[in-house]
Amino acid sequence: MEKETLLDAVVADVTARRKGGRKTGGFTLRDVAKLAGVAPITASRALNTPDAVSAKVLQKVQAAVQQTGYVPNLLAGALASQKSRLVAAVVPTLSGPMFLETVESLTDTLAAAGYQVMLGQSGYENSREDALLDAIIGRRPDGIVLTGINRSAQARRRLLASGIPVVETWDLTPTPVDMLVGFSHEKIGIAVAQYLHAAGRRRVAAIGASDDRSRRRVSAFSQEAVRLGMAPAGASEIPSCEVAAPTTLGNGRSALTGLLARAPDIDAVFCSSDMLALGVMIEAQASGISIPQQLAVIGLGDLGFSRDLQPPLTTVRIDGTVIGRTAARFIIARSEGKSVAEPVCDIGFTIIERASV
Repeated sequence: MEKETLLDAVVADVTARRKGGRKTGGFTLRDVAKLAGVAPITASRALNTPDAVSAKVLQKVQAAVQQTGYVPNLLAGALASQKSRLVAAVVPTLSGPMFLETVESLTDTLAAAGYQVMLGQSGYENSREDALLDAIIGRRPDGIVLTGINRSAQARRRLLASGIPVVETWDLTPTPVDMLVGFSHEKIGIAVAQYLHAAGRRRVAAIGASDDRSRRRVSAFSQEAVRLGMAPAGASEIPSCEVAAPTTLGNGRSALTGLLARAPDIDAVFCSSDMLALGVMIEAQASGISIPQQLAVIGLGDLGFSRDLQPPLTTVRIDGTVIGRTAARFIIARSEGKSVAEPVCDIGFTIIERASV
């Protein structure tokens, strides 16, 4: 049969299956094999173990794949090999830039080792995480990378029972589900309070988000500021404002207005994100408050715009690239049956000093 005529016949078979409501309504391995003129088992070998077939057969099968647009059924291969070559990553939000560096590094490092990433969004209150994890575990990926350490008891049990390698990120605890790459939010709060005190600030405030990690940073910052005498006389905490996560520029502007109404003498603000800090700086300048002479501002994230502001923004740098790369290496090692010598990795943080303080 002529090549074009044979392709027409295969396409006609696929069309008939679709009209008949068959689940196999797309091109199958059997269709590829028919077009290549080989047995289905030979076509399977050519796609999965190309070294097991001759160069001529491999070329014919590849040409058939190209003509049909056939995509191999990875699930079938995973059932046979017990490996999916897929890693699931869960972040609180896809709309903000905070986690992009980590996701990019994770994806690049895994891709170089032949793995692909499936990305999920849990929300900041973990309201969807249990259902999302059930769906992920049911698909048996080779690894799961999660943001934060606050899991429900049910989620922890299911993750442990699955036997799938798990890496929690962007936090620190001595009792992770499995492996962990992160840093201490409490240490960040303490370090920022000490930094502002050393810079001569004596009436500090904080603007934080409504997620647990931000709350712990703000709480540690407040406690250290009180200890250093940076709170109003007799107060057990500093002035603060909490906004919804993910944070926005508008949140920062309105939060500063509220703080100044309650505590007009503040001389420094610690923001739980650079986006909040940007809003604070815009609102301060719109109100005639000079930065840093009257008000120092420090953010968190070291986002791309931070160094380009006027004045440039002082911020806490979290190395998202290291988090993503290390998490990927942990997953790859465990997926290949190797042990991870140090399954809990504290990457720390850095205060990037710029002109806003």
